[in-house]
Amino acid sequence: MKLFVGLGNPGKEYEQTRHNVGFMVIDELAKRWNISFQTAKFNGMIASHIISGEKVILCKPLTYMNLSGECVRPLIDYYRIDINDVVVIYDDLDLPVGKIRLRMKGSAGGHNGIKSLIHHLGTQEFKRIRIGIGRPASGEKVIDYVLGRFHEEESGAIMEAILRSADACEKAVTEPFLQVMNEFNA
Repeated sequence: MKLFVGLGNPGKEYEQTRHNVGFMVIDELAKRWNISFQTAKFNGMIASHIISGEKVILCKPLTYMNLSGECVRPLIDYYRIDINDVVVIYDDLDLPVGKIRLRMKGSAGGHNGIKSLIHHLGTQEFKRIRIGIGRPASGEKVIDYVLGRFHEEESGAIMEAILRSADACEKAVTEPFLQVMNEFNA
C-alpha cells in the first residue's frame, strides 16, 4: 500500500496558492485516475485506487498546513502503512519556481507542515517531492508570498512541475523510489 500526501490549506481562499502545490499534485493524480475524494475520519480528503495490484491512497489534510501530522499519523496507523511507503508532496522556497526535487528523507528545512509530520510521525525517514516556488521579492513577507497566487509568468513552470510530480508519483507506485528519484532529479 502506498500513501501520497499533498500538503496545503483547505478552503477556496487558498486554492491555487504557492503553499498548495501539494494539493494540486494530488488533484492531478485523482483526475488521471478518475477517482473522487471523500472526507474521512482522519480530518483529510481521502481517495484510493488500485494500480498494478497495489492499493494507493491519496490524502489532502484538512488540518491546515501547520498541523498536517494530526491527519497523517492516524491515517498511517489505521491502514498500517509502512513509513517507507509514504511520499509527501509540498512547496519549497529554496528551489526556483517549477523545479522539483525528490528526496528519500530529510529535515523540515523551516517548513511548518513538514515539522508537524516529523513531530507526529516521530521520524524524518519519509520520502518527499519538493516543488520550487521561489523566494519572495525583497521586502515581501514570506507568509504573504506562500499564501499568494502564482504570477502569470510563473504559471507554465508550475503547471509543468505539477505534471512532472504526478508522473513521479505514478512511477513510485511500481518502481523503487530511489530509481524514480534518480530519473526526476537528473
